[in-house]
Amino acid sequence: MAAPKPQRTPEEVEDIIIRKIFLVSITQATAAAAAADSRIVYLELTAAEILSEGKDLRLSRDCMERVLIDRLSGDFPADESLFHYLLGCYRRAHDEAKKIGNMKDKTLRSEMESVVRQAKKLCVNYCRIHLANPELFPSRSPPAVNSPLMPLIFAEVGGGGVFGGGGGGGAKAPPGFLEEFFRDPDFDSLDRILKGLYEELRGSVMKVSALGNFQDSLRALLYLVRFPVGAKSLVNHEWWIPKGVYINGRAMEMTSILGPFLHVSALPDEAFFKGEPDVGQQCFSDASTRRSADLLSSFTTIKTVMNNLYDGLSEVLLILLKSADTRENVLEYLAKVININASRAHLQVDPITCASSGTFVTLSAVMLRLCEPFLDANLTKRDKIDTKYVHYSNRLKLSGLTALHASSEEVTEWLDSKNPATTGVTNQYNDDQKRLQQSQEASSSGSNNAVLNLGLLKAFSDFKHLVQDISRCEDALSTLKAMQERSPTRQVEMDIKRLEKEMETYSQDKLCYEAQILRDNTLIQNALSFYRLMIVWLVGLVGGFKMPLPPTCPMEFATMPEHFVEDGMELLIFASRIPKALDGVVLDEFMNFIIMFMASPEFIKNPYLRAKMVEVLNCWMPRRSGSTATATLFEGHQLSLEYLVRNLLKLYVDIEFTGSHTQIAKEEEKGVYLNFLNFLINDSIYLLDESLNKILEIKELEAEMSNTAEWERRPVQERQERTRLFHSQENIIRIDMKLANEDVSMLAFTSEQIIAPFLLPEMVERVASMLNYFLLQLVGPQRRSLSLKDPEKYEFRPKHLLKQIVHIYVHLARGDTNSIFPSAISKDGRSYNDQASFAAADVLHRIGEDGRIIQEFIQLGAKAKVAASEAMDAEATLGEIPDEFLDPIQYTLMKDPVILPSSRITVDRPVIQRHLLSDSSDPFNRSHLTVDMLIPDDELKARIEEFVKSQEMKKNEALNLQSTKTTIHTTNGEMLID
Repeated sequence: MAAPKPQRTPEEVEDIIIRKIFLVSITQATAAAAAADSRIVYLELTAAEILSEGKDLRLSRDCMERVLIDRLSGDFPADESLFHYLLGCYRRAHDEAKKIGNMKDKTLRSEMESVVRQAKKLCVNYCRIHLANPELFPSRSPPAVNSPLMPLIFAEVGGGGVFGGGGGGGAKAPPGFLEEFFRDPDFDSLDRILKGLYEELRGSVMKVSALGNFQDSLRALLYLVRFPVGAKSLVNHEWWIPKGVYINGRAMEMTSILGPFLHVSALPDEAFFKGEPDVGQQCFSDASTRRSADLLSSFTTIKTVMNNLYDGLSEVLLILLKSADTRENVLEYLAKVININASRAHLQVDPITCASSGTFVTLSAVMLRLCEPFLDANLTKRDKIDTKYVHYSNRLKLSGLTALHASSEEVTEWLDSKNPATTGVTNQYNDDQKRLQQSQEASSSGSNNAVLNLGLLKAFSDFKHLVQDISRCEDALSTLKAMQERSPTRQVEMDIKRLEKEMETYSQDKLCYEAQILRDNTLIQNALSFYRLMIVWLVGLVGGFKMPLPPTCPMEFATMPEHFVEDGMELLIFASRIPKALDGVVLDEFMNFIIMFMASPEFIKNPYLRAKMVEVLNCWMPRRSGSTATATLFEGHQLSLEYLVRNLLKLYVDIEFTGSHTQIAKEEEKGVYLNFLNFLINDSIYLLDESLNKILEIKELEAEMSNTAEWERRPVQERQERTRLFHSQENIIRIDMKLANEDVSMLAFTSEQIIAPFLLPEMVERVASMLNYFLLQLVGPQRRSLSLKDPEKYEFRPKHLLKQIVHIYVHLARGDTNSIFPSAISKDGRSYNDQASFAAADVLHRIGEDGRIIQEFIQLGAKAKVAASEAMDAEATLGEIPDEFLDPIQYTLMKDPVILPSSRITVDRPVIQRHLLSDSSDPFNRSHLTVDMLIPDDELKARIEEFVKSQEMKKNEALNLQSTKTTIHTTNGEMLID
């Protein structure tokens, strides 16, 4: 029977474990036994020190650090760096810990576990010391360019990374090593190491596009900031907010730690700063020849990787914002990025001094994710947004922006009166404390609005301009190809190739925008949710969603930056044109806001901003082809039913009156509608007149170009200029005719529903003149000069236009109970033609118009002819009219004279009322004038009526006398014959 194996003492076990972990020996016997393992080194110095102390040659926890220092300081042949040696020690300690867990003796197991823990801690500590101060220990290995920690971090977060290594093999850190390495609360010992890691991560994503490998670096960044010391080191890095005289938006994008991460994008950028691989070239080159499935796959890939970027960066910022130690640094960074890139709001952006659109779109998406807690369906946290933050923030420069209603002087005065500094030191301290606690909530209103204004909204604007550039390029290309067909030249061929190359670039850029923004419904809907919050919050400053509005605008509302509202409207317009972008979005608050403020210049001063609200409504209007998601906003919405039409009319008139002294809000609804009608007529005349004149010009150009021999003799530059002019005129005609058609359709509709305003004394002659002018142009002698080869191309539909004009005539004739309309038609000395009605009737017969309409129109023409004859007789009856009875503007006999209060000149009431519809000033001295200021001149009116009566009596007496003479003469004649 074999003898039992001798039991080792705890000291012997401890010695064995330490030797295994550190791969060392202090006795010749163990060194010889381990000769087969070249990694084990004999620590002669340590052995001598132990012997000099009179101790046994065994390793213990008491000398463990001495052993490690001797091993690290000695000049031993090594196949691995000091860091990897220490890493191996930690791994071997981990392996020994697993073996120790199987020991049956609890006391021994507990002691050995303590030994292993101490060994691990020493390994980690000396890893930190070595990486922070590599010169302390000699090394035969060349110094590493990158930190050896980086491959371990990449392996830990699940990626191979750009620094080599991968998920397996020696590159993977032993379990617990990295966490123990970065968990040390001693900031100074880790700060230098972490700063080096952040610089490497920044460099790894420099000029990387959405298709590049940024995700490993992003995961590594997120891994590091989860450690408190990692977060603190990041925001204290000198490149967190780079300093320097020459730092601008672009420099900060390239040099700050987060800048290159934010720059990762699919959007186009300047060639020098563009990320690789080139997204446009790789995904969208020759897009017209690619399969739709390939394009769709590219769209999906880009959207997915960009959302991964947004998620990662938002988590990084959220971790930093949650910590009191790093929050202020993050808000300072965001403010710096916003302020230094403020010129991105300009129409022209300098790409050398401003950060890229990609950076700001990414930042927009990240900020929206940070706002998600405030964007619940009921917006329950809106009261946490501090209204004072917009003006009193010492970070964002918002107070200098154009306000909704207050002037810059009014804003300054109001801020001075409300400045928290004037309320006492204690209150100021409390306010600062509260603002510190709610900095994240506050930034949601200030920073988010600013970032979206410079980012997502600016990108929408850039995309719109890109589409316009593509359209212009297509027109120019079409023109050049037409020229090349008629008269080929080398120069034109080169221009065509150049434009085709530009078109390819434009096409790629457009698809990049579509991939990252237009097809990301989550991004757009998050932005809509944020602006819904802003709208509800702003309305809360005026008392909530209720009409009528307060009599005066609260300064809290009046002083808010105008772009808060403008950006929301721009986003709604853009989103309304993207399929399914509005699906599931709550629009009721937006609709309420638009109805409340579009006709309220006392709250939102800028008429063009209020006009933009109508553009939103136009996008939401239900079209004829079935119901839409927005139809209920018009059909069953309480404020829509009660206020929409009247506020639209008020806004229309307000915009037309921009620049005058009128106060439209004080007009009665009748006056507002008359103003609306007057401006609609003005628009119609202007647009149709412009269109018809342009048609004549374009026909001349067509004639020039069709004469090939003469055309080719002209210089190339002249031909190009004339061709460009031709296409420019085509576009103008198309736009003007489209608008003119809309105006005439509106007149046809309103004249059927609401007739009385058209027949008022101040309106009826104006309406008749417009209709006569249109009719004469369409069926008069010059109509043949308006014939075009392809009228539909220019939205020119003369037959339909004629039908609309005739319908307006008939509608007004039907409601004309006092027979004043025929007289108004015949009084138009410029365009009235008694044969026009017959010519129009002939055309209407040929195009199949309703016979009853034609008959009523002919009857109206006959009445107008009779009225013209009667007017001539009346003029003859009155004879020479005294000047004092004539209106000084129209030189017609006054019927209702009134005195203008300022100039004291007497005019006819209908004439001056017609003038006031377009201009609220005295025509003789430009002083302010309204209808209620007119003074009736009853004495003059009586004299005019007496004059008319006397002239009529004279005429009747003359007629009676003539009749008597005729009778006598006839009787005498009969008698003579008899």
